[in-house]
Amino acid sequence: MNTPRPEYPRPHFDRSDRWLNLNGEWEFARTPDTFDETIVVPFPWEHPDSGVVAHWLPTAWYRRRIERPAEWAGERTILHFGAVHHQATVWVNGALAVEHVGGYLPFEADITELLDGGAGELVVRVDAPTDKRFIPHGKQRSMPRDDYDGCAFTPSSGIWQSVWLEPRPASYISRLDLRPTAALDGIEITLTGPSPVRIEIPGVVVREYAEWPGAVTVPIAEPRLWSPDDPQLYDVVVTAGEDVVRGYTGLRKVEWHGNNLTVNGVPTYVRGVLDQGFWPSGGHAAPTDEALRRDLELARAAGFNLVRKHIKLEDPRWLYWADRLGMLVWAEPPSTGRFSAPAVAAFEEAAAGMVARDGNHPSIVIWGGYNEEWGLDWDVPGDVAKQDAVRRVYRIIRDADPSRPIVDNSGWAHVETDLVDWHYYDESAASWAAVVDRLVNTPDGSFPVRLGPDFVVDKAIAAPGFDAADKIQLNGEYGAGSTSVERGWHLRWQTQELRRHPRNAGYIYTELYDIEHETVGIYTYDRRTKDLGGVVPSDVHAETVLIVDLAPAAPGSDLVVPAQIPAEPAAAPSADQPVIVVPVRVSHHGRDPLLGTLHWSLGDVGGSVPVDAKPFVVTDPIDIVLDPAIGRLLLWATDASGAVVARTAVDISNN
Repeated sequence: MNTPRPEYPRPHFDRSDRWLNLNGEWEFARTPDTFDETIVVPFPWEHPDSGVVAHWLPTAWYRRRIERPAEWAGERTILHFGAVHHQATVWVNGALAVEHVGGYLPFEADITELLDGGAGELVVRVDAPTDKRFIPHGKQRSMPRDDYDGCAFTPSSGIWQSVWLEPRPASYISRLDLRPTAALDGIEITLTGPSPVRIEIPGVVVREYAEWPGAVTVPIAEPRLWSPDDPQLYDVVVTAGEDVVRGYTGLRKVEWHGNNLTVNGVPTYVRGVLDQGFWPSGGHAAPTDEALRRDLELARAAGFNLVRKHIKLEDPRWLYWADRLGMLVWAEPPSTGRFSAPAVAAFEEAAAGMVARDGNHPSIVIWGGYNEEWGLDWDVPGDVAKQDAVRRVYRIIRDADPSRPIVDNSGWAHVETDLVDWHYYDESAASWAAVVDRLVNTPDGSFPVRLGPDFVVDKAIAAPGFDAADKIQLNGEYGAGSTSVERGWHLRWQTQELRRHPRNAGYIYTELYDIEHETVGIYTYDRRTKDLGGVVPSDVHAETVLIVDLAPAAPGSDLVVPAQIPAEPAAAPSADQPVIVVPVRVSHHGRDPLLGTLHWSLGDVGGSVPVDAKPFVVTDPIDIVLDPAIGRLLLWATDASGAVVARTAVDISNN
């Protein structure tokens, strides 16, 4: 068979000149010493791509032969695992090589002395407890169930990221941190490894150090900044002693000014989408590198500029493509399910590991901690110990990387945070608009949250003792509707309400694609386009959008007019019939003002008016006056060149 996932798995710490991919067919056993099955690595044993499809299997064994290339004989041989859920014990030729706990972070072992003539038998035991409530596991289903079981999915147990061998010298580079300088005119390089050190930014600069001081700043003349519009990356080649590692980063600064995220000082409204990192045939494991890239391209095609990778540390190749494509990322660790001291410690280890593994990626602009008090028994406001846990993970991330804003507990009950976000789901367009207006524009930070089919509680943005009034605020999750048509309708109307309020810094729509029983995505689980009732997501999430000032009634009947009106509008207004007035505002998030035209059409009748929209300022309403009629009112805006920059519609009916 062709080797699955053949690409080098660690692009941010690259020794790909010499490596040996161990992906492919391994022997597999459900009981010790009974290797009567074959599994395809790196796919979880519950999912079809593995060739096994074993459910609620708590322990399994992997086995294969390995052989070091002859040219590596004078160096150390290192065995790498990208991620194994949840606990791995590794033997080479019967001798223990390494033990690792935690299903989302990489680990390695120097197996040089365990090989026999450069070869050996590699055995991996994996323990994947069915009761996952006290370990980081995100949306993997647990038994007994998590409190959030209704939105959990088939687990992803075993080896689910690449396994490989690579050589390295006895003295080697163990750490390479790359960060842009505050002035964005160079790269701060922190390195742990031997001397002497040679640093090359190809085509830019070479620096040499007889004794490495631990950290240096390498200036870049005429720097080209990384941004979503121009994702410029700088390669960094480090030679330390006899070891060579390649990394990369981008020059960009993430700050919050006023009510907005800024990238390199440019205001950037967050148009984000939730991505949970599941695939139909592989669960947590993407079938190909192209699939990782394709998800980011689909998000951009739908109009999003940020992806919130939800409670999962994703394959580093996904972050590589986000860096290359210029997609902003909100990264967060996998959640636990219940509160205990060991569970909190494991979650904190995952959070610290997230920053250590992924901090070089310029695409990451927000770090997340907890999500909706998961793993905290939904009781942060009432328990000081749980408040301390939220505060502690915020500080762990901040101390490791003060250059990015952090969300301490996404959704509600914030304790110590840079960003205040709130999750609100509502099936009523009218009450959605009212609650959003109150949350954004008043001191009242309370709102109803449905934690179960018949369990609704009032939550507050801030936990006791935390003042959220001066913090930047954005929506962290939203969405409504049970059918594709309803989803599209709510997508259009709810998103326009978020755009109505300049104080709101952005949003995260739930979600990019369906997963198993959860059919609320813009795309299907196999990433096909959905019929959303005529709603085009890229129009909804565009840089410029049209806000219609009315409370819509229902899909297909946004505006209901009397039953006796004609099916087609008259060519000219009638003196004896009342007119319909549709107020329209413009929300524009470009760098420059929009000096253009607002157009409308209903049947054969239409018109246009000039538009002057300032960046990040919602315009006053422009009244579209119509002779009464039913049908779809089309609204669009063009810029000075005549290019269409915004579209929406209003369905007018008489029932």
